[in-house]
Amino acid sequence: MAADSKDTAVTDENTETAVDTAPEPKAAKVSAPAKKLSPESLIRAFETAQQKDDLPEIYVGDTVRVGVRISEGNKERVQPYEGVVISKRHGGLNQTITVRRIFQGIGVERVFMLHSPQVASVKVERRGKVRRAKLFYLRERVGKATRVKQRFDR
Repeated sequence: MAADSKDTAVTDENTETAVDTAPEPKAAKVSAPAKKLSPESLIRAFETAQQKDDLPEIYVGDTVRVGVRISEGNKERVQPYEGVVISKRHGGLNQTITVRRIFQGIGVERVFMLHSPQVASVKVERRGKVRRAKLFYLRERVGKATRVKQRFDR
């Protein structure tokens, strides 16, 4: 009978241990979601951690120089892309700008995600004075008609 009582004691100890350890993680998990582990707050925290802090104020009509990271083989270099910002879209981590430039007589537009690791730097070369939120009308213009007036107050 003594052996049986030892076995039951061991079983009781195991069950007690299992009972003792099981509620602790549950209690920790229950208290944490009320504070920070809601899906919205997790996503918001992740997005703010991924955003760049050193971006300048960019407006539609500005002429910007965007440094784009290009990897060729095992080497990486930064290639500048300069043009006029014709649109801004979205906000936060998904913020994009569309930059238009004329290359060899052909209009080329490129969309950049500002917080992407591919964008090394963004520098505003000159401020533009425009009265529209989107400058898609520049697509039909040719030559000197594509110029945007310069703004000096910002």
